[in-house]
Amino acid sequence: MRAFTRSDESPAARQLQELGAELAVGDNEDGESVIRAAQGMDSVYAMTSFFESGVEAEVRQGKRAADAIKAAGAGHFVFVSVASADRSTGIPHFESKYEIEQHIESLGIPSTIAAPVFFSENLLSSWTLPGLMEGTLALPMPPDRPLQQISVGDIASFVVLALENPSRFLGQRIDIASDELSGRRAAEIISNTTGRTIDYAQIPISKAYEMGEDIARMYEWFDRVGYSADIVGLRRDYTATGWRTFEQWVSVQDWSVLGAGVEAPGAV
Repeated sequence: MRAFTRSDESPAARQLQELGAELAVGDNEDGESVIRAAQGMDSVYAMTSFFESGVEAEVRQGKRAADAIKAAGAGHFVFVSVASADRSTGIPHFESKYEIEQHIESLGIPSTIAAPVFFSENLLSSWTLPGLMEGTLALPMPPDRPLQQISVGDIASFVVLALENPSRFLGQRIDIASDELSGRRAAEIISNTTGRTIDYAQIPISKAYEMGEDIARMYEWFDRVGYSADIVGLRRDYTATGWRTFEQWVSVQDWSVLGAGVEAPGAV
């Protein structure tokens, strides 16, 4: 196993090394370093993000990675995109990932697209955690509007399944989700699990625009259209993934950050 990292001194890189990974140091902007990292690999997994440098950089880095993986001759490329990116959503960071998907297809390399929905872990981000600490789950969506979600752990499990069974997944694009529930229901589950009352509050979409137009347009699309992953089919066809419900995900998080009286998992 080889892990591609910008710094072999970072805590995450050291943790991977302790787990047995060989570290390859480089940068997504340096195609030659990606080629070196991919050489000799039967399979390569990669994902991109717009948060650090924007969607233009994301597209550039994603295309460069795909080009490098083809040049290295890796046998199977698993790219993590985003669910519904192929549905002309108009959301910039969905469109950027689909542009990368199209480039991968144009190269003709053996590939699989795993496309997750909204991350459950987003509720622990700087967007929402301060509100939870004050007793409110605040999102720019109606309280009863359902939203499909998935945990990072389930994404990883699905990717591992694809990497270990390439013949089953080659040429496929699969939207993946673990659960679907409203913001109101999510607040109830967090309340029941932590013992602290969490209320749901719909904030104006203008607040989302303060976080950025990309994020705001995403939430507008959530309200207007939303994801449509086949959760029933996923649970039937890919049982090895585990597919934790939102409630199961909540039950193993450390909610002590919410304040006094809230215990971490396993506390007595």
